[in-house]
Amino acid sequence: MSERIQKKYRLGIDAGGTFTDFVLSDGEGGLHLFKAPSTPHDGTLAIQAGLAQISDFLNVSPEEVIQQSDLCINGTTVALNALIEKKGVKVGLICTDGHEDSIEIRLGHKEEGYRYDSQYPPAYMLVPRHLRKPVAGRIRSDGAEITPLDEAAIVDAVNYFKAQDVNSVAISFVWSAINPVHEKRAREIVHGLMPDAFVCAGYEVFPQIREYTRTSTTIVNAYLTPVLANYVARIDNYFEDMGIAYPVRYFQSNGGLALGQVMKSKAVNAINSGPASAPQAAMAVAEPFGIKNVITVDMGGTSFDITLTKDGVTNLNKDIDFLRYRIGVPMIQVETLGAGGGSIAHLNEIGLLEVGPESAGSNPGPACYGKGGERPTVTDANLALGYLDPDAVLGGVIKLDIEKARNALKEHIADPLGISIERAAYGVTQIVNLNMANGIRRVSIERGFDPRDFALVCAGGAAGMHIAQLADEMGIRDVLVPKVASGLCAFGQTISDVKYNQLSTHLAVLDENVDLEALNASFEALEKEGVENLLADGFSAENISVRRSMEMRYVGQIHECTVNISSEKIDSTGLAEIVDAFHKRYKELYTYNEPHNPVEVVNIESTMIGRVRDLEFEDIEIDESSVGDAALGERSIFVDDSGKPKVAQIFDGTMLKGGASISGPAVIVEPTTTIVLPAEWSANLHPSGCYRLTKPSDQ
Repeated sequence: MSERIQKKYRLGIDAGGTFTDFVLSDGEGGLHLFKAPSTPHDGTLAIQAGLAQISDFLNVSPEEVIQQSDLCINGTTVALNALIEKKGVKVGLICTDGHEDSIEIRLGHKEEGYRYDSQYPPAYMLVPRHLRKPVAGRIRSDGAEITPLDEAAIVDAVNYFKAQDVNSVAISFVWSAINPVHEKRAREIVHGLMPDAFVCAGYEVFPQIREYTRTSTTIVNAYLTPVLANYVARIDNYFEDMGIAYPVRYFQSNGGLALGQVMKSKAVNAINSGPASAPQAAMAVAEPFGIKNVITVDMGGTSFDITLTKDGVTNLNKDIDFLRYRIGVPMIQVETLGAGGGSIAHLNEIGLLEVGPESAGSNPGPACYGKGGERPTVTDANLALGYLDPDAVLGGVIKLDIEKARNALKEHIADPLGISIERAAYGVTQIVNLNMANGIRRVSIERGFDPRDFALVCAGGAAGMHIAQLADEMGIRDVLVPKVASGLCAFGQTISDVKYNQLSTHLAVLDENVDLEALNASFEALEKEGVENLLADGFSAENISVRRSMEMRYVGQIHECTVNISSEKIDSTGLAEIVDAFHKRYKELYTYNEPHNPVEVVNIESTMIGRVRDLEFEDIEIDESSVGDAALGERSIFVDDSGKPKVAQIFDGTMLKGGASISGPAVIVEPTTTIVLPAEWSANLHPSGCYRLTKPSDQ
C-alpha cells in the first residue's frame, strides 16, 4: 500500500435511491462534497455527472482525478433494490431430498408483530416450488457419509433448469458445513453442464451450521449475484477506461471494503452496503468531542437508516430476517424505514394522514422538483414550512418550485382534511418524525440502551431539517451535524478498511478434554487465505490485523451468543478466559448465567482487516465574529400546528467559521443540507467542520 501514498486524491461514491454522493479528499486536508441524480438503469451515468462536477471544481480532467486516486470506493444499493423490487434472476435450487420446502416452512417463523395475524401473507419465494429439486445423498452430523450422492438426479435437475431458462443455481445440502464433499461434487456437475449460469453452494456462501439459514442465504446470493456482477463489471470497465491505477473497491454490509471480484460471487455481502459505512463516519465526526456513544440517522431521498454505536463498537447482525429473507452472513446492524425526503404523504382508506413507505425517488421526484411528480412528499412539506429557501437548488442540480409543492399539499392533504396548507405540511413532518423516533427506539430502548446516553449524528441531505425535533422526541440533548452530512456514507467509505469475514463450524465442548490443537488449526485455516489475499493486494504484514469471535452456548441449548476473543493462539489459560467471557456476555444479554454448566463452541469467525492509509484533514479557520458576515436576513417558518409563522434568522453556512455560535430559532443553509434550529437549541461550529447542537437538559 506504500505506493498509494504518492497518489493525491481519494474518492468515495455512494449511490442512493435519489442522489449519488461523491466525497473527494484532495490530499491537502480538504474534503469536498458533490451530488448527482442517481441513474438506477446505468450507474455509470451518475458517476460521469459527478466526475464532471469534480473536474470543473478542480480544473483538472476527470481522467486525472481517477488516475491520481489511491482509492475509488463505490457503495451501491443495486443488490438491495433488486431484492426489494424482486428483480433478481431466475434461480433453481438443488437440495437434500426431503428439505425442498425448508425455505417455505421457515422454521415455523413469522416476523415480529405478525405472529398471530392469520391474514399476513407468506413471503415471496425467490425459488418457486417447481424449481426446487431434491437429491438423494446424506452426510451425517459428524461429517461421515450415510448415503452416496445421486449424481443422476443432479443431471436431471440441470436438464429441467435448462428447459426453464434458469440463470442461476443454488446448492445446499444438510450438514455440508461439516463436510462439503457432496456440495463440491454437485457444483462441479452443474457448472460443467451449465457453464454460462452462475452457481454457488452453501459451503462457499455461509459455511456454518443452520440448514435453513444456509439455504436461504445461498438462494439470496444466487438470486442477486448476476445482477450485481453486471453492475460491478460496468463500473470496473468504466474506471479502467479512465486509467484508474488501482481496482475499484466496493463497500460491503460488514462495514469494510472488498474488490469487485469478491462482489461478483457474493452479492449477499453487499445487500446493505450503503448505510453500513455510516457508523465509521459517525465515529470520525464524534472523535474531536470525545464522544463514543452515537446513534447515526441518515435521512436521504428514499429511506431513513439508523445505526447504534456503543463505546466505539457498532453491532454486527448474523442470522437475521432481512426483507423477510434469512441472511446468515455478518451485516452492520441497520434499521431502515421508508422515511426519506421523497416519501409520499397520502390519506389512507379511512382518511388518516400517512407518510411513506412509497417514495417518489429521483424520477419523477417530489412535486417541487418540477419533473412530473404530483403527489406531496416530505420535501414538499419542508419547502412549504419555510425550512428550505423557495429558490433553493437541491443538491446543486434541482431548482425547487414552491408553488408546485403547495398545490400538491393543497389538493391531496389540506383540502380533503379542511385545513390550511401550512398545517397539512406540519402534519406531514410530524408523522415522519414519529416514524423515525420509533425506529430509533427499536435500535436503542428495545435492545437495552437509553438513547439519552448517546449523541445523535445527523446524516443525509434531509435530516438536518428534522434532527432537533427528533432529538426532542427522544430526550437527546447533544446532536452532531457535520458539513458533509448529506454525503456522510460516502465520507465513511473513504476512511474505511478492507475487511473479509471467514466463517466455519467447529463443534466442541470447552472443558479439560477439548482438542486445543484442532481449535487453533481451524482458526489458522480460516485466516490463511484471507491474509494471503491481503498481502497479494499490496498490504504489508504490519497493516494487517485479525479479529476472532466464537458463537457459544451452554450444552443442550439451541441458540448461541457471540463472544469476541483474542487473536492469540489458544492455550489452557486462554480457554479459561474465553469461557469466563462467555458467562459474562450471557449475563449481559439475559441478566443471569449458569457458570456451573458446561459450555460449547458451535461456530467460529475470523475477520481479516487490511488497514488503509489514514487521511488527514485540516481544521477550518476560527473566527467567532463570522456570524455577522453569514447572516442572510429573516424568513418566516412554521414550527407548530397553529398555522402561525415564526421569524427565524437565516445564515449562510459557507460563511461561518470555527467558534461561530447561533441560537434558535434559526436556519443554517449549507450547499447540500439545511439545519433547522428551534428556539431552545443552539449550534456551535467546531473547527473540525461539525456543528454541535445542544439544548439545556432542564428544558
